[in-house]
Amino acid sequence: MCIVGKDKLIELINEYKCIHPFDYSLLDGDGYVLTVRDETTLHYLEHKNLISYEVVFAPPGYVAHLTAKSKYGRMGLSFLNAAKVHSGFVGRLALELVNLSNDRQPITIKRGDPLMHIEFITRIGKPSPYSGPYMFQYITDEEAELYSKILLEKFPNEYDRAKVESMLKARIR
Repeated sequence: MCIVGKDKLIELINEYKCIHPFDYSLLDGDGYVLTVRDETTLHYLEHKNLISYEVVFAPPGYVAHLTAKSKYGRMGLSFLNAAKVHSGFVGRLALELVNLSNDRQPITIKRGDPLMHIEFITRIGKPSPYSGPYMFQYITDEEAELYSKILLEKFPNEYDRAKVESMLKARIR
């Protein structure tokens, strides 16, 4: 397993829409910096889930690893959830944060602020794509159409039409 380099990441984004929408200026080293969909203020000890602006898709041959930007860690913002995107997952990410600032001041994250690094990692072994309850979370109908087409056309051995349609109907909106 290895981290996907910038040139390969751009290929994945172009072919599979691994990050959508994609902004070239948010490429960072061998990864990308995800932004926030909605402005949010967290008060001291408050926990909130922030939703990524971008849709993330980890193709069946990949997983993705997340790390918070140090700018927010230095302010006292702590990232709580697992730092992984499962192979085969499609959707906006729910980023679980808590304000642990020493000075007990609120921390505001504005819409579009760069918040989270994401790096794609190749995996070995037979694909076992994610099919849990968070598949397709927070995506629009247009995005659902785009990604279902990608899954069914590009990965016909991993995705069954009936299962994809069932997950789309059950998605968190």
